[in-house]
Amino acid sequence: MANYLIIGGDGKEYGPVTDADVRQWLAEGRLSAQSLAKAESDAEFRPLAVFPEFASAFGSNAPATIAPLRPSSSGNSSGIFTESDYELDLGGCIARGFELLKENFGLLFLTALAFAGIQVLIALLGMIPIVGILASLANMVIAGPLMGGVFWVSLCAVRGQPAEVGDLFFGFRRCFVQLFLGRLVPSLLCGLCAIPIVIAVAVIFLVPFAQKIAAKNPTDMQQLISQIDPHKLLLLLPVVLVCLIPIIYLSISWLFTLPLIIDKGMDFGAAMKASWKMVNKHWWHVFGLTILIGLVNLAGAMACLVGLLFTVPIGFAALMCAYETIFGDEKK
Repeated sequence: MANYLIIGGDGKEYGPVTDADVRQWLAEGRLSAQSLAKAESDAEFRPLAVFPEFASAFGSNAPATIAPLRPSSSGNSSGIFTESDYELDLGGCIARGFELLKENFGLLFLTALAFAGIQVLIALLGMIPIVGILASLANMVIAGPLMGGVFWVSLCAVRGQPAEVGDLFFGFRRCFVQLFLGRLVPSLLCGLCAIPIVIAVAVIFLVPFAQKIAAKNPTDMQQLISQIDPHKLLLLLPVVLVCLIPIIYLSISWLFTLPLIIDKGMDFGAAMKASWKMVNKHWWHVFGLTILIGLVNLAGAMACLVGLLFTVPIGFAALMCAYETIFGDEKK
């Protein structure tokens, strides 16, 4: 029985393990076709998809041949793609997103419908006193894994691999904690950039309000609100614009954190680092793609919001087409 060495999502080497262990980890989703491994007699690491003994684990959609890959000198598997460059076809990604929706309409549409249904349910629960707080906390916990599941379904469609609507919850059993942190940490860091806005609002509005309430002049809150000087809102505009710059920059730089976690099994820190490094090679191209996706979704929103059920899966598929171009193992 052959023994194998495995490169984990954290970039560390594990093993030796038996072929039975490898098959079990594949079945559990802990390894994928792109996971790097080598037999003890091999000289270099290769994707599991090229090992004939594991072909049955990937079905007929496993790639026939993939060029051998080497881990980076640091031992982190993310170095495989962060050392490469890419060209991003913005229009091609959107066009491919349309094609994928037509080819996989039931899968992508129903996944988007289920995702939207969960979001609407959480929003409705958020309107209920006390329950709303619990709903908000629950949404914070499940947002990352749920979004990871949407990315996974879209990525399977891009790769022509089998998937089902139930895979929307794949992230919960594959890498729940890392997806949770992969959503939470970037959100918190982007949120820190909005602190100047909070301070400005406090100085311009809340302090005068507090002074009037303390002086009981007037005591009616509606009268206080009616006394707001709309011209003061203009004072907030420069602060908001300045804060938006780092928020947008960071959001785009970490755009592929969740796909990297659920696809390559990375921990959230390595995924954030890899996303940052690759996106910033062509940041404006990736930003342009998000603008195009936003315009597509805007068109869907204008169709009585129902159109979003069609445009959102197009956007996710287009984003995963870009992901394959940037992080795919077969890119040049």
